[in-house]
Amino acid sequence: MRYIIFDLEATCWRGRPPKGITEIIEIGAVKIDRYGEANSFFSRFVKPTVNPLLSGFCKNLTSISQENVDGARNFSRVIEEFQHWGEMFDDEYVLLSWGVDDQKLLRNDCLLHDVNDRFVDQYVDLKRAYRKLKNLKHASGLKSTVKREGYDFTGLHHRAISDAENLAKVFVKYLEDWDLYYPQIR
Repeated sequence: MRYIIFDLEATCWRGRPPKGITEIIEIGAVKIDRYGEANSFFSRFVKPTVNPLLSGFCKNLTSISQENVDGARNFSRVIEEFQHWGEMFDDEYVLLSWGVDDQKLLRNDCLLHDVNDRFVDQYVDLKRAYRKLKNLKHASGLKSTVKREGYDFTGLHHRAISDAENLAKVFVKYLEDWDLYYPQIR
């Protein structure tokens, strides 16, 4: 089994997005093998098309610059690279993220760019799984959870690769304990 711990960053504004569309601008992921070893990393910026100019709020929150996304490939191309990197051509992988927003955002961008989203079906919300594992009424944010588990949060919060790497620490700590079989959100 390949575990693909991923995080997404997206266009964002204070309030509602222009044209009602939020798009992925960064994908970060860590591939974990069945022994808990991180054996590969994926980090790409994505060029937004509906609202190509990043808001000041988004640039401040994510530290992603306009130049980063202007020089990036479009979603269709980056998601193809992501699927190839993750070897998402069989049933031997699962996508994992902290909360369902990343899965929903991935599906929405696939729809927006006319990309088949079946690869997203093999998905587990680790925030929900963590809450169940720890018997918590509510799960905290990723940064708080990483610290609660005794790790330093490394890298930049709200950067996809850093968030994925930090979530991987928690995932590996409980590798044998996760209940990874939740009904999928569509």
